Amino acid sequence: MTATSTDTTLVAHWIDGAATSVDEARTAPVFNPATGREIARVALADQAEIDAAVSAAVTAQEAWGALSLGKRAAVLFAFRELLASHADELARIISREHGKVVSDARGEVARGLEVVEYACGLPQLMKGELSDEAATGIEVFTTREPLGVVVGITPFNFPAMVPLWMSPMAIATGNAFILKPSERDPSAANVLARLWQQAGLPDGVFSVLHGDKDAVTALIEHPDVAAVSFVGSTPIARSVHAAATAAGKRVQALGGAKNHGVILADADLEDAADHLTAAAFGSAGERCMALSVAVVAEEIADELVALLAERARAVKVAPGDQPDSDMGPVITAAAKERIEGLIGSAEREGADLVVDGRGLQVEGHEEGFFVGPTLIDKVSTEHEVYREEVFGPVLDIVRVADLDEAIAVVNANPYGNGTAIFTGSGAAAREYRRRVKVGMVGVNVPIPVPVAWHSFGGWKDSLFGDSPIYGPEGVSFYTRPKVTTQRWPARRVAASFHFSGDSDK
Repeated sequence: MTATSTDTTLVAHWIDGAATSVDEARTAPVFNPATGREIARVALADQAEIDAAVSAAVTAQEAWGALSLGKRAAVLFAFRELLASHADELARIISREHGKVVSDARGEVARGLEVVEYACGLPQLMKGELSDEAATGIEVFTTREPLGVVVGITPFNFPAMVPLWMSPMAIATGNAFILKPSERDPSAANVLARLWQQAGLPDGVFSVLHGDKDAVTALIEHPDVAAVSFVGSTPIARSVHAAATAAGKRVQALGGAKNHGVILADADLEDAADHLTAAAFGSAGERCMALSVAVVAEEIADELVALLAERARAVKVAPGDQPDSDMGPVITAAAKERIEGLIGSAEREGADLVVDGRGLQVEGHEEGFFVGPTLIDKVSTEHEVYREEVFGPVLDIVRVADLDEAIAVVNANPYGNGTAIFTGSGAAAREYRRRVKVGMVGVNVPIPVPVAWHSFGGWKDSLFGDSPIYGPEGVSFYTRPKVTTQRWPARRVAASFHFSGDSDK
């Protein structure tokens, strides 16, 4: 999993059931965002390592895909128990490399665990369809078969959860899975590899290849890779989708977001302020489901902004391993600079900077990548801070006259990932749900991430391709149907040079 040199920890690839040796000349730094210090170096895969991982996966998948559903499910159940028992270990590793608070990292593991539990129902999920007596003496039935070797390319913001949204579904359905995690926080991936092995998964069925853009390109283009799952920014999702499609792969590519929370005049404002604060600033806003825009009815906007400002100033910003921390740092120095630049652009463009999180210093961690909660009122949809996916602890306030204008604002945005409405009116909630052009909707629920037996995915520039992650669509994505038409005649049946007519059925 890792190797130790005299200078630093080396995070290795996991290929064919073992950690590889690391060429220190081809590595990238891993930082603790709370301190700004380098804490490890991660290997960057070359073509030979990629070929080795894919070759091992091809060999392993043949036997794994032929294994009975019951035996595969047994491995999933064992993995579920191991994952639950190692949740604290994973959470602390995630907090150290990502910066999010430990309790939030535990929640990330819990959401991934939910998908594992869904995948444990494999025998039910893989049931096919049968048409008995489709014609006289003939049955037609459909079975689902694995694709082969599939790849998951996952983002830094959920180093355990997103791999756990992909890999259990892919593995349960009989595929071999190669994970290419973010090089910014890579260690959780190797823990997952160890747990899969301890659960009894054959070597080669789950591999980890660390790397950069070159590794992603090589995996997409590899002739033995059948499908690619991706979660990341919209520009890269669009590029991955185009490249993988051109290479003849099946692909699901989830992009960025600009999630809006609509607050109507009849909402419980204290409750809405609590949930908006948590949804905007939790995990330092580095969530694809973070509510980064509050679309507020003008008549209650001043009152709500005052409540939000009070709560934003009360957020405890500290390293993620401190038990009283509400919010940790952002992932890199470059991310901090970009976020603070967007805050500055809002100020220059005439928005009202109610709470300014720039220049925050955390005592004892002055070199950490901290940005404080930021609340910006009177934001226009033309402002750069609105148009860009900030991916930081910034909440924009866009004021509107009524529900119709709120829906128009949301629908005009190029992203369509998640949204929420806060209201006491069932009629307004129903109208919003039906008219809004967004893939996931919450009614008085700020972050509407679906449970595992539904599917996660947005619309518009938040999803490229037509396949969301996990749930029933996950089973469909990682399998392909095979239709068999069979007959077991008691006597010889005359052959025909034409399709059978109605009289032959």
